[in-house]
Amino acid sequence: MNQLQRMSFLKHLIKIICLSAIFSAPSAWAQLNIDIKLVYNDKLPAVATAHFAGEGNAPVNITDVIRADLARSGRLSNAPVGGLTLGLADPVNLKQWQSQDAIAVVTGNVTPVAGGYQASLRLYDTSKGSLGDYSVTVSANGLRNAGHKMADFIYEKLLGMRGAFNTRLSYVDAADGKYRLLISDSDGDNAVAALVSKEPIISPSWSPSGKKVAYVSFENKKPVVYVHELATGQRAVISGYKGNNSAPAWSPDGQSLALALSRDGNTQIYQVSANGGNLKRLTTSQGSIIDTEPQYSPDGRFIYFTSDRGGEPQIYRMSAEGEAVEGVKRMTYKANYNTSPRISPDGNHMAFISRAAGYQVHLMDLRNGDVQNISNTSADESPSFAANGQVILYGTRVNGRKVLAASSIDGRMQQILSLPSNQVSAPAWGPFLER
Repeated sequence: MNQLQRMSFLKHLIKIICLSAIFSAPSAWAQLNIDIKLVYNDKLPAVATAHFAGEGNAPVNITDVIRADLARSGRLSNAPVGGLTLGLADPVNLKQWQSQDAIAVVTGNVTPVAGGYQASLRLYDTSKGSLGDYSVTVSANGLRNAGHKMADFIYEKLLGMRGAFNTRLSYVDAADGKYRLLISDSDGDNAVAALVSKEPIISPSWSPSGKKVAYVSFENKKPVVYVHELATGQRAVISGYKGNNSAPAWSPDGQSLALALSRDGNTQIYQVSANGGNLKRLTTSQGSIIDTEPQYSPDGRFIYFTSDRGGEPQIYRMSAEGEAVEGVKRMTYKANYNTSPRISPDGNHMAFISRAAGYQVHLMDLRNGDVQNISNTSADESPSFAANGQVILYGTRVNGRKVLAASSIDGRMQQILSLPSNQVSAPAWGPFLER
């Protein structure tokens, strides 16, 4: 690695280390604004979601939530319905909708019940007829969540895979001289702050259960890895050794974390139990070599990580038991700078940052090694897969603003998600929630 390359990699590492009590979110950062762009002009299958009978009397229009979810799915689109309302008892002319290029029609009711509302839908395939009903009872505050669950039902029935709308995001907002670790719905709504600090918060990582988040906080003037239980706000220090404590990543069983430490000299990959014990070194590079950004494969067999051991920052793979077991395998070759590996939930793809026309999210098919660029921005960081593996969320810059972005894994759909502060970074997409 020449001096310029090493300086670039060190800057990347510094960003990982230094840059990259729950309460209601103020309106200034309560919701992401989402701008959706279709990269290709081919039409996506359209769903006609009529207004539900009775939803006008509820504080949230569930069908607005459903349509917004389908629009950002990258797999489905919305057929125009105007002001049409269709309840469960209303007749549906499927041939008419089919002639308007809709593959499906959604009807439904929203009914007040004790303590909240019952929301029900019926999904029709315009060629085959009814695909089934779905019903959920929620409080008034749970109506948006009900909409996400309904969108998941529609997505799964039509596409044969589970939707990821009823999931959560974490990201860092650095407005007003403070750093906030925000937890929100998958569309950025209902954001709450898990932590507020005057010092940087970076590298949030969801536990497999979705109940905890690990992250790095500088609140004590040095990088320390915490595990934060979201329901209670309780935190525990997992790694606070001298030097660098960074890049936590959960094992698939939730029993341990991999992380990058410099406690023994150069930054290397270690494993620690979820309660902070049983520290084990996994990489054994010497000198000034940097090993960082560990990520487990979904089956727990491997750890992918970034290293400059070959002279330039590239992505490698080793056994989850450490490189002494079977050595390491280099995964990236097509550029002289590849970092930030993230593995899809099915283990078939790896998202990473490659320096080509700037720093851009790329996607590798781990089954054959094929790589494609799925980003049209040039300052990307922190890629993260949706729970169903169909969309990748990442941080980037647009017109000088720090925003979040998302792309479908085929690159057909791209989104920019921004907050008024324009200081959003370090996104992570949480796992599936209980149905």
